[in-house]
Amino acid sequence: MGGFCGFTGGLAGNFDHRQVIENMMGRIAHRGPDSRGIHCGPDITLGALRLSFLDLQGGTQPMYNENKNLVIVYNGEIYNYKALRADLAAKGYKFSNFSDTEVLLYLYEEYGSRMLSLLRGMFAFVIYDIESTRLFGARDCFGVKPFYYSMVGENLLFGSEIKSFLEYPAFVKEVNPEALEHYLTFQYSVLPETFFKGVYKLAPGHYMLFEGGTFTTEKYFELKFEPVDIGLEHTVNAIDSAVQESVQTHRISDAPVGALLSSGVDSSYVTACFENGKAFTVGFDYEAYNEIGYAKELSESLGIQHFTKTITTEEYWEALPAVQYYMDEPLADPAAVALYFASKLARGHVKAALSGEGADEFFGGYNIYQEPLDLKLLTSLPMPVRTFLGRIAQMLPFSIKGKNFFIRGSKTVEERFIGNARIFSVAERKKILRKPTGNDSPALITKPFYDKAAAYDDITKMQYIDIHLWMVGDILLKADKMSMAHSLELRSPLLDREVFKVASRIPTSLRVNKTDTKYAFRQAARRHLPEQVARKKKLGFPVPIRIWLREEKYYNRVKEVFISSDAREYFNTDELMRLLNTHKSGKADNSRKIWSVYMFLVWHKEFFGSRQY
Repeated sequence: MGGFCGFTGGLAGNFDHRQVIENMMGRIAHRGPDSRGIHCGPDITLGALRLSFLDLQGGTQPMYNENKNLVIVYNGEIYNYKALRADLAAKGYKFSNFSDTEVLLYLYEEYGSRMLSLLRGMFAFVIYDIESTRLFGARDCFGVKPFYYSMVGENLLFGSEIKSFLEYPAFVKEVNPEALEHYLTFQYSVLPETFFKGVYKLAPGHYMLFEGGTFTTEKYFELKFEPVDIGLEHTVNAIDSAVQESVQTHRISDAPVGALLSSGVDSSYVTACFENGKAFTVGFDYEAYNEIGYAKELSESLGIQHFTKTITTEEYWEALPAVQYYMDEPLADPAAVALYFASKLARGHVKAALSGEGADEFFGGYNIYQEPLDLKLLTSLPMPVRTFLGRIAQMLPFSIKGKNFFIRGSKTVEERFIGNARIFSVAERKKILRKPTGNDSPALITKPFYDKAAAYDDITKMQYIDIHLWMVGDILLKADKMSMAHSLELRSPLLDREVFKVASRIPTSLRVNKTDTKYAFRQAARRHLPEQVARKKKLGFPVPIRIWLREEKYYNRVKEVFISSDAREYFNTDELMRLLNTHKSGKADNSRKIWSVYMFLVWHKEFFGSRQY
């Protein structure tokens, strides 16, 4: 676990390769405080930072194979590495340590890119063939670990975090306006190209090759839902067995492991399967937004140690610049800050923590997934009738109850659902942006995924969209960046290849019904949790931004940023102030719109303004 960075070829001018990679590693030192290493060759320079969990003394990177013709830098954990190691040993491979890193090296030597189908875990890595000068890199099938790359001239720049690229002398940082435009709708960076122009994310389930100056990517993992109705009891048994096995597998470590615990069923289920552990919970200094009480009761009933922190309002706001810096790209999810503090709390006691990411997307946990059932009366009508009713509804006054029901029912799921967040509409974006790019349709982003999910029912289509976009761009981005900001490894046993095999076979009716989300999953959780926790409605992590933005102190803090020169560069500031003032007066709840713009501007100040690190 940790982080890596590197670049191919030489550098223009008289630059010291070793000093450059040292500077790049310095930018991401928080990812690996235990050890660091460098490979500096004529064709490639690699840097690795390690947060050690397996073979604490022998797993230092960069690591070489026995013949010294392959070198690897790697971030992640391979949970089935012992079985893979035994198979390789039987084939004659000789191991010099007990780390999963060396297993990856010999898997590549034996199988090439086919190795990826054998891996169970979270990972991003590159392996360089010193003799052929071939660079191979890969990212895990769900995108738990980040992998960024950029072509700078003829050289490839790559790493775990974009901020390391800023130390490469030939890299020119520039804001990507198209990324900003789509971010305003999705609330996260949704394009393959990041907020830094020319910097891309390697997609989940893909590998890359850089050979002879040519860069290519290939997909190695295709996610599919293939429901099989084996009945509720057998389904619940399969879920419980998979979850318990995955929790135990994700605890494998030579260093302490704990659990992040909210009041929700996902983290509670994971914690309940975690015997003799330590749990960590944060809350806010507003009673309605504080989950510590729920988590404390559960911890007491489970007999595990429980550590808590109440985040003050001022602490939350003071942390925002650091949060956006560590994030690399702007993220408007207010829960990211809570995760930042939860990770800091946990790191004071353990080096790794289990969490509940993935359950909502895999098992159907978001409340919005019930919408196709709620709209069924309308969506069963012929489309011309639905369209007519939708047009009539559009003409009704805003205050008329049920208006939105007819409007949404007049649209296909492809038209109405882009994921768990839809902040600004296309028309609203054009109004606030000074220079809209014209690449303004969210459907351009979702269409490739809807095309692949065409055979699924509407609920499964929504899950498919969220797994490929929302989960990667929001949930997993903040999980990795906020935990690693404090040198904490976050492990998600519900976001596991073996768990997904079970989830993918569950019939839609056992995932979502009119009264329950994650229905079968909750039935499995009930075996380990109090009834009120297992049935608890999905809340996310509630953050009182709506209240804060109506308080004079925080209204003025945002106002100062909204009328700044940075804001004027990208936005029509009169429109920003209209949103802010309308919210403060209580005439509308614009909190999420305001927060999205504000988080971009906080991020921009860190990387392009006066607050640059």
